Amino acid sequence: MNKTDLVSKVAEVVATKKEAQAAVDTVLSAITDSLAAGDTVTLVGFGTFKTVKRGARTGRNPQTGKTLEIAARTAAKFTPGKALKDAVN
Repeated sequence: MNKTDLVSKVAEVVATKKEAQAAVDTVLSAITDSLAAGDTVTLVGFGTFKTVKRGARTGRNPQTGKTLEIAARTAAKFTPGKALKDAVN
C-alpha cells in the first residue's frame, strides 16, 4: 500500500477524496513535526514513533575497500504496538 492507496481507503469513510488527502497529509505532517522537535509519537494499539541517536562510526566502501568515517545522525524509529503485532501474526 502506498500513500495514494491510503488516501483512497480513507476516502471510503470521509465525504471526498480531497478531504481524505488533507487528513492523511495532516497526520503525516504532525508526526514528522513532532519527531523533528525530538518528541515521541505514540498511537495506542498501533505503535510508537521516536528518534534515536546514531553515533559516528567507521565504514567501508565495498567497491574500493577504503575505510571512511560515517557521521553521527538522528534517525526515526518505529516500534509496533501489541495490537499491530497480533494482527500481523
